[in-house]
Amino acid sequence: MRCLRRLLLVSLGVTAWALHESDVGVVDWNTKLIGVPLHGSPHTAPVFHGDYILTATGNNVLAALNATDGSIVWRSIYDAEDPIMAFSHHDNSVSSLSGPGGSTFRTYDLETGHLMLEKQLHSPLDGRLHEPQNLGISLLRSADSSLNSTSFFTLTNGDSVTHLDHETGETKWTWNSPDQGSLVMYSHVIAHPSTVYVVGFAKSFASYTLHVTTLSATTGEVIASVNIPANIKDGLSEFLAFSSSPGPTTTACIAWLEDGALKAALLTPDLKGKVLGLPGVKYDRIRDFGLSTNGQFLAITTGGAAHVMHLDPQTSSLRPIWEFGDVAPSKSRSDSHFVGSLSRNGEPRVARVYWSNVHSKAVHETLAIQLSEGKGSVSGFAFPFQTLDHGVVRHVAFDGASTGETHENSRVLLTTTTGSIQLWQHDKMQWVREEALASIQVAEFVELPEKKIVTSHTAVDEEGYFERLQRQLSDAKNLPKYLANFARRFATGSYATVSASAASSSAEDTLTRDAFGFRQIIVAATSHGKLFGIDSSNGQVLWSRVLGLGWAAKVGGTIIPVKMFVTRTVSDAEGPQIVLVTQRRADNTLIDTVLFHVNALTGEDVREEDLSTSRHALEGFDAVQGPLIDVYMLPSENRTIVMLDEYLQVRLYPETASSLAEFESFAPSIHLALRAGAPGLRQILGHQVGLNHELSQFYVAYPTWTMSLPQHEEIHAIVPNTRGPIASIGNVIGNRATLYKYLNPHLTIVLTSSPPSRTCGIYVLDVVKGSVIYHVSVPAAGGVCDVQATLTENWLVYQYFDDELPGVGQSKGYRVVSVEFYEGNGPDDKTKSSELSSYSNKTLQVTAYEQAFIMPHGITAMSPTSTKFGISTKDIIVANRKNSIQSIPRRLLNPRRPKQKPTSEEQEEMLVQYDAVLPDDARLVLSHNYEVANVRRIVTSPSLLESTSLVFVYGLDLFFTRIAPSGTFDVLSENFNKVQLVLTVAGLGIAIMVTKPMVRRKMLRERWYQ
Repeated sequence: MRCLRRLLLVSLGVTAWALHESDVGVVDWNTKLIGVPLHGSPHTAPVFHGDYILTATGNNVLAALNATDGSIVWRSIYDAEDPIMAFSHHDNSVSSLSGPGGSTFRTYDLETGHLMLEKQLHSPLDGRLHEPQNLGISLLRSADSSLNSTSFFTLTNGDSVTHLDHETGETKWTWNSPDQGSLVMYSHVIAHPSTVYVVGFAKSFASYTLHVTTLSATTGEVIASVNIPANIKDGLSEFLAFSSSPGPTTTACIAWLEDGALKAALLTPDLKGKVLGLPGVKYDRIRDFGLSTNGQFLAITTGGAAHVMHLDPQTSSLRPIWEFGDVAPSKSRSDSHFVGSLSRNGEPRVARVYWSNVHSKAVHETLAIQLSEGKGSVSGFAFPFQTLDHGVVRHVAFDGASTGETHENSRVLLTTTTGSIQLWQHDKMQWVREEALASIQVAEFVELPEKKIVTSHTAVDEEGYFERLQRQLSDAKNLPKYLANFARRFATGSYATVSASAASSSAEDTLTRDAFGFRQIIVAATSHGKLFGIDSSNGQVLWSRVLGLGWAAKVGGTIIPVKMFVTRTVSDAEGPQIVLVTQRRADNTLIDTVLFHVNALTGEDVREEDLSTSRHALEGFDAVQGPLIDVYMLPSENRTIVMLDEYLQVRLYPETASSLAEFESFAPSIHLALRAGAPGLRQILGHQVGLNHELSQFYVAYPTWTMSLPQHEEIHAIVPNTRGPIASIGNVIGNRATLYKYLNPHLTIVLTSSPPSRTCGIYVLDVVKGSVIYHVSVPAAGGVCDVQATLTENWLVYQYFDDELPGVGQSKGYRVVSVEFYEGNGPDDKTKSSELSSYSNKTLQVTAYEQAFIMPHGITAMSPTSTKFGISTKDIIVANRKNSIQSIPRRLLNPRRPKQKPTSEEQEEMLVQYDAVLPDDARLVLSHNYEVANVRRIVTSPSLLESTSLVFVYGLDLFFTRIAPSGTFDVLSENFNKVQLVLTVAGLGIAIMVTKPMVRRKMLRERWYQ
């Protein structure tokens, strides 16, 4: 019976227009991403392995890309609490260490990405985090025949070495440092046929010294443990461990800088080797550029030259085998990126890539080293890297196996500051992946203009009287053709339909909207300093712009998007425009608020007067010299942006006389809820904006009320109310009474956390006077407040994980709570909340209907649907931890669902019986079989159809679709019989024409008889 009841519930509750399998890829699209590579560490940076590119990314993804076309071969998404520390590849497998201190070891199949082995090396709670967090982590696979070809040696927590069997995961032995990392932090492990060298550094009073421990490769017993006197200022950049190429004379070595002198120590099992030095040359830094297991590393001299150093296993000597000239950055070139790889025959290849300001191109040089002959040669070429579109090169990966006698097949992979990954083969770019889209911070929909509006700007406004007369005569001449086309389309039904793709069928480049407004531009800003314009019909990038740093370009910095506002729409003469509000964090710790004003159709800078100049990075407007507290846009014709700085002074954009006058008229009605001081304080201050008469050019906010939270309860987030058009202010129930919606426009959600009590607080506040309309405390799973909440009109929905249910006989799980607010104390009690003054006591006369439901999966983001006039039912779109997008109809979340069999009055109201478990029905899933991972936000936008809402989802992946919560009631179905309609109307017309004279004669005869 329970299953039958759920089936009936779903059939009654699913009123939304569901996407069919045939609609996949037509009315929706999905973009799978991996994120920007973690190029800061050689343990996670991109590497070539045959025709694969392996990398770990900032989105905590381990992925393999096809080097030929850039497609994703496979990817493994790690949990947030399980960060990737290192990975290693060999033959047909890829292995990784992840978690705090490298707690988890995994192995994947190279071609399929299938997980072959997973083993926990230590508890994640025992992991010690360091800065950087992958310090003390190392993963080495031994391919020596005297060992096991499937042996792995892992260094975790900076103090433990584990010998693993690759296929079975069996732990052969584990060695733990006696001091548990308190004195020595181990950072490298080198495996030889009989000996394992564990190398690290120890902190002394003023510098670092080196420490080496040798272990038996068979048993893990300690052979020797020695301190090597050294005077290292920076243990991360002035020290490295390496070994010569595998073979019978394999030699391990460590090198370090001591007061500018390069020193090296050859390692033997008994650690009685000698220390080598290179007198006469001063070095600034040394680094591993990918050939440390082949005996080579890079040393940069104080004069700016780069020496390729080589460890010769035959003579046990360390010497420079090549010198690159002046590699220091200058006016003519940028800093150089060096990367090493092996050719097909095992010879070392060194690639150098830098930007040439003289040629405005990137330069690629390749050093081919013939160790057997003791010589090398350098050749190079330039390639047209577009730095104005992709920023600066941050990392280079080199495929040494692609090099030959010529450079035509040489391949390099570039990772840029804007988050793009590019593969270049010689001087031609083969493909590019905009992985910055995996880090979108803010995004908004922008409507496209109609085609006739676009053409009118270019032709109609400039034509004279005779040109206009000629155009009108030409249109009249084509009128019969237009009528014939209309009749044919009407009879055949060849109109645009809601299930048709919104992509423009025209070959023109002009951006115009489709018949129903499904095609729009999604403007998205990323954390990597790039702004994108995306076509909502197919997901293609229409334009992109690099966000300039302004004066901070000299010292370095980052642009952090905060909010985005659509300041002009298609109805404005200037066309659609957006303003992006950002925080610029310079490397010298200064923080400024910068605005970027952009044409949404082209990406051009609206503030730039001369657009004929060469394309360059967008330069923003420094609006506030300091951090931003809050920002919003006035609901006025000018769409003025209001910014609140750290001193609670208001800055306007644009700062014009009309904007000032407009803001002054709105000031008495502006109320804000802000944290009292820095984040973490237990107070919320209500502010009303007013005019400072002493400094009339500034508007200053002052507190009107203070709300103090309970002890140990801290503010977690402030979520504003999602407001839109409202078609109805009441809800008629079954007994003909009316529940009037509580439509207070000043409601705001405040989420709090209380770590000692392991609870999260949810407050719904009236920000005008600080009244608490609704409050509840829910459990914090694992002591972390992961509450998702949304408030639209009079409807509050929030989700949490309930793990504390003692004595109630319920299981742990995810709870979704639906709360509806109505005016007064019951039905027919009307207080006119939307018109009521916030200072009236009647604002507290609220009735809340509340009901909790169980969700099968956790929710990472939620948002209500939005339509043009607010007539359609609002559904909740959620992204769950199953990596799918789901629609929950409002009828299923109705808190007034009866817990018994519905009465006749409740059936009239179309209420269905309450079931604690929300159905996990495939018909509610909008993303079909798409994997939409790690969703951070869901953005909805109305289309021209009142029935249809557009949905854009971003996180690691991008997803777009459209949904009709109340069905497409404003559009005829695709199989509607238009011919039958015409014949019916025509038949009725003929019947009227025939019967009308008959009725007239009858009425005339009746009058004669009267």
